[in-house]
Amino acid sequence: MKKFAVVLSGCGVFDGAEIHEATLSLLAIARQGCSYEIFAPDVKQHHVVNHITGDEMEETRNVLVESARIARGNIRDLKQFNPSSFDGLLFPGGFGAAKNLSTWAFEGADATILPEVEEAITGMVALKKPVGALCISPVILAKVLGEVHLTIGDDESTIDALESLGALHVYATHGEAVVDPDHNLVTTPCYMLDANIVQIAEGANNVVDAMISMME
Repeated sequence: MKKFAVVLSGCGVFDGAEIHEATLSLLAIARQGCSYEIFAPDVKQHHVVNHITGDEMEETRNVLVESARIARGNIRDLKQFNPSSFDGLLFPGGFGAAKNLSTWAFEGADATILPEVEEAITGMVALKKPVGALCISPVILAKVLGEVHLTIGDDESTIDALESLGALHVYATHGEAVVDPDHNLVTTPCYMLDANIVQIAEGANNVVDAMISMME
């Protein structure tokens, strides 16, 4: 049985992991007869957002604790991740990828990446194991790896930032998965486009399927 590691960045699109993308990725993995383990960094969230109003709230939360809501409590600190124990690594989107796993939301191409996130990615790539990324999270792959092929949909400012890092952006529409065979990467736009939940499921399914084909 192939085993995936799924990295979350909190709970909720505006300050953490996008819940539809996270849940449908887990479903896609399970439907293919594979298993998964969920990880998140044990760090403070950049901020907490009221998902009704969009306003910042006067409180602090922890990324690992918030991610545990999606994982139903079955989650580990990303520092415990061992690439040799998994066949694939998957990052759902949500602003948490750009605010908690990295500083992309604030610094764009000049962003820094959490060390444990970077180590997880480089560890898998070194072992030629596939890494998948949904929505905005492909920017992390570009920042860590540089000259890669990926998609974040059609947002021109993000594309310009990616290309400044040496990445080749591929325009993709709903559900499409873009494969970089040299680095074993698979990306899809998800909610970077004006998508619905059915299209999110298609994207998650296609990413997982492409990753599994790389494992065989």
